[in-house]
Amino acid sequence: MSKILRLKNTSFFSVGFDLITLDKPMTYDLYVNSSSHSSKEKFVRIFPVNGVLTADDISTFRRKYHQLYISESQRDMYLRSLSGCIGIEDVQKTEIIKDSAIHYLDTIFDPTKEFSNEVLTETINGCRDSVESMVDVIKDYDVKKVQSLIGDLSFHDFYTYDHSINVSMYCISMFKIIRPNAAREEIVLAGLGGLLHDLGKIKIPTHIINNSGKLDDDQFNMIKKHPKFGFDLLSSSEVDCDGVDFSIVKRIVHEHHENFDGSGYPAGLKGNEIHLLARVTAIADFFDAVTTKRSYHEALNPEEALGIMSRSVGKKLDPKLFELFSNNISQVVSRVYNKELPSDFDPCQPHDVLPFKKIEPKKQQSNFFKKEEQNFGKVAVDNGEKKKKAS
Repeated sequence: MSKILRLKNTSFFSVGFDLITLDKPMTYDLYVNSSSHSSKEKFVRIFPVNGVLTADDISTFRRKYHQLYISESQRDMYLRSLSGCIGIEDVQKTEIIKDSAIHYLDTIFDPTKEFSNEVLTETINGCRDSVESMVDVIKDYDVKKVQSLIGDLSFHDFYTYDHSINVSMYCISMFKIIRPNAAREEIVLAGLGGLLHDLGKIKIPTHIINNSGKLDDDQFNMIKKHPKFGFDLLSSSEVDCDGVDFSIVKRIVHEHHENFDGSGYPAGLKGNEIHLLARVTAIADFFDAVTTKRSYHEALNPEEALGIMSRSVGKKLDPKLFELFSNNISQVVSRVYNKELPSDFDPCQPHDVLPFKKIEPKKQQSNFFKKEEQNFGKVAVDNGEKKKKAS
């Protein structure tokens, strides 16, 4: 038995018995709460870092203890160990990674907590750890499989959390389509940009962020400020996060609402002026907004979503990137869809009802009237006259 270690004023998180590393050195300590009173928690270490647990050990723990815990300071080490856990479904691993990402996002989005450079640094480092673990789990997933995985996950009350995590997963899988031989750090950067793309919303009142109804002009104008807010936060903070190119993260945060035709915000950039990963994020942002079922609206299936999105190609979305994205989901997609979303549709906002507008069919003139229009006002020349002029 290892030496008993009692810690005070330290945060712990619970883990399932099935989600513990077996038969190789542990990268974290295991604890139990030895107190029966929730107000007097006393965490005791029962197994040390670098120790090797067996299946029999876990069976013994099940009989003796109600719950296992890990120190918050070792969360990143635990996340990294998940990919090596054999016999555990990817959805279980992803759920844990998602919970960790929510934990870090909540650190800065919670209005009751004081924001500081230290808090931002801790959050981004934690988000980076979550994304790295996600890359390990879904490294061989295509977009369609990612969408299926997302459908199996539970969702949180705060739309921004779920949406940001889903966008991160789509960015990871989509970037691998675009750059099949991308280095791991590039893939992680794509996922981190997706996870942090709505960072600026920490400066937007929660009642506006969570408003699933129609925003008035003042509320929408406030929402439109979040890319600049996020950019300014990252620019004014000295964030220390090894291996992360913050010049790119800042561009993703700042440019994910720029439209391919230059009609977006905040700077009206167009085409290749918009960073590649910001254009990737825009597609992921849009797709998740219309395909993820929420309590307030039904989701579109992938084919319907692609049909709707196709009407924004060349306007909101990069045509080449969208083609790669759509082909990775469905090889045969009907693009004939008599609805579209308005040009001011904001994927970052929850919607009680997706604000579709019906497309009126264009009136087609018959060939007879087209011919008459072309000949109107002209002098008719018979065939005989034409032949004389030709000779």
